Amino acid sequence: MLMSLLIGAAAGALTGVPIGPANVAVIDAAYRHTMRRAIAVAGGASVGDGLCAAAGIVGIKPWLDSHPTLPPILWALSGIVLLIYGYLTLSSQAAPPAPAPTVNPGDPSPSDSVFLRQEAVTGFKVGIALILLNPAAIITWVFLMGSAFMPPMTRVEGLACAVGVIFGSFGWFSLVAWLTHRGKSVLGEKAAWIPRIVGALLMVYAVYLLFKAIRYAVS
Repeated sequence: MLMSLLIGAAAGALTGVPIGPANVAVIDAAYRHTMRRAIAVAGGASVGDGLCAAAGIVGIKPWLDSHPTLPPILWALSGIVLLIYGYLTLSSQAAPPAPAPTVNPGDPSPSDSVFLRQEAVTGFKVGIALILLNPAAIITWVFLMGSAFMPPMTRVEGLACAVGVIFGSFGWFSLVAWLTHRGKSVLGEKAAWIPRIVGALLMVYAVYLLFKAIRYAVS
């Protein structure tokens, strides 16, 4: 079971390396908002990866194999959604620094636990939604978990692998958040290019998904 957990952790980290909506959301949160929100986005995305990996383990792949026209449709939907998301990220601007608030007696502090919890919940929802609402991510995990790259596993070992995916994915996305936060501190205003570049790369990936769908349709 420990080996399955480690295999899942490696898969979670490695599949996070290619540019995708979760990477973009983590970078955008670290640049335009706070490190706390970026980590929450990372947590949501990693849980989404783990759920998709678990779906691959319980056997969704045979269902997709029996409906060969479904994956291209999902690629096209992902391409359209990611193209829009990439454009919005590319054109986004950093949130201006908030002016120092005037604190009156009895007013809740903006740094109290409620505010922090709301920020974390928002980030988590964004992260998990970007994975679960991205058909391309679901297809990738389903086929990866059922591919020859994965050793034969029992159901329990497979679920341990899915838990490992969560840890590996969270580790990668947290690293991305930290690097973006450091880059913002070091580069200052020049760091505005960070989300713009990854937004452009995401648009390129979206065009690739649309190309795959179109090529399948005309073949």
